[in-house]
Amino acid sequence: MNTTLTTYTVRKICDGFVYNELEGRGLFGLSGKLTIQPEYQRNYIYVERKQDVAVIDSLLKGYPIGLIYFNKVTDTNLEVLDGQQRITSIGRFVTNKFAIRDENGMEQYYSGLAKDKQDIIMDTELLVYECEGTESQIKEWFKTINIAGVSLKEQEILNAVYSGTFVTLAKQEFSNSHNANIKKWGAYISGSVDRQAYLECALDWISQGQIDNYLSSHRYDTNINELKTHFNAIIDWISTVFTDVETEMRGLHWAELYRKYHDQGYNSAEVAIQVRQLRDDPYVKNKRGIYEYILGGQKDTKLLDVRVFDDATKRDVYNHQTTAAKSQEASNCPHCALGHEANQTKIWTIKDMEADHVTAWSKDGTTSKENCQLLCKTHNRAKGNR
Repeated sequence: MNTTLTTYTVRKICDGFVYNELEGRGLFGLSGKLTIQPEYQRNYIYVERKQDVAVIDSLLKGYPIGLIYFNKVTDTNLEVLDGQQRITSIGRFVTNKFAIRDENGMEQYYSGLAKDKQDIIMDTELLVYECEGTESQIKEWFKTINIAGVSLKEQEILNAVYSGTFVTLAKQEFSNSHNANIKKWGAYISGSVDRQAYLECALDWISQGQIDNYLSSHRYDTNINELKTHFNAIIDWISTVFTDVETEMRGLHWAELYRKYHDQGYNSAEVAIQVRQLRDDPYVKNKRGIYEYILGGQKDTKLLDVRVFDDATKRDVYNHQTTAAKSQEASNCPHCALGHEANQTKIWTIKDMEADHVTAWSKDGTTSKENCQLLCKTHNRAKGNR
C-alpha cells in the first residue's frame, strides 16, 4: 500500500462541508471530493461530549490533534480512513452546531468568534497521510491504526471488514438512534446504538455467534429482510411472554432462550405473577435467572442462586442433630440413620455434611434454621429438589 504525507488547512477541508443530523448518511468536505463518513465508519460519537470542545480548544491553542488518514478512492476522490471524529467536530463547530466557552466563560459559536480566532481555526494545517491500495489492504490498515482515542468496538471493525450494501442497510435499521423502535429494543439489549450494540445483537441472534461468517455471505445483499424478521420475531416473543419490563432483562441470551422455548405455550398473566413473586423473594439472589427458570418450567433452581444457610445456622443445626443422634446411637445424617448399611450409626464431621432445606425452597420452604437439616454429601446430592 502506498502512502503520501501532505497537509490540508481546515479551511480547505471544510469547503463545502455537509453535516446531516440523520445517521446513515455520508458527511462530505473538500467541495464534495472528501467523504468524511464512509459506510464502514462508526457513527459520530463526540456529540454532546467533551471531546468535540477539546478538538476546537486544541486548534485555538495551536496544539496538534494527531495524524489523519485519507484513502485515495480515485484520482480525484478521497475518503477519511482515520480522523472522522476530529474532522466532524471541526465541521460541526464551523457550521454553528455547538458552542465553546471563551476565556470569560461565555458561550461562543463560531460565527460569534472574533475574526482572528476564526482565522486561527481555519488556517490550521492538518497533517494527512493519503493511502492508496486494495480494499483488503485499506481495511487491514483501518484496523491497525485505530488503536488510539476512542477504541473501536468489535462490530465497528466488522462493519469495516465487510462493508457493502448489507452493512449499509443494516446500520440504517439498527444503528440509527432516530429509529422509533430503539426504546422498545433497549428493554432487552445492552449497550449503545451509536456504538453498534443493537446491530451486533441482531447479527449475533441470527448467526448464533458466527457474525463474521454471516456478514461475509450476505455482504452484497440488497435487503436485510431475513435479519429484521428474525430479530423482530424474538423481540415480539419476549414482549408477549413477559408483559412486564424489568431492568435485569437487558442483555440476557434471548436468542438462545427463543430457540429452546418459543414453541411452548405460556400464559402471560400467570408468567407476570410468577416473575413478581420471584423478584420479591428475598432468597432469590440472581434476579436475571428468573426468566429462564420460568421458561424451563421452574425446575432448575440453580438459575436463581437461592440464598444458602449461613455458617452459624449450619453449626447450630449440626450440634443439635449430632447431640440427638449420639443419644439415640444413630447417625447424625437423618437419611443414613433410616438405612440398613454400615453408616446407620456413623457420626459425620461437619465438613462431610451439607445443609439442606427440609421442605424444598421451590415448594415454599424457607431458608431458615427451622427448615434446615444437615445431610451427608451423598444423601444431600441424591435428594435433589425433592
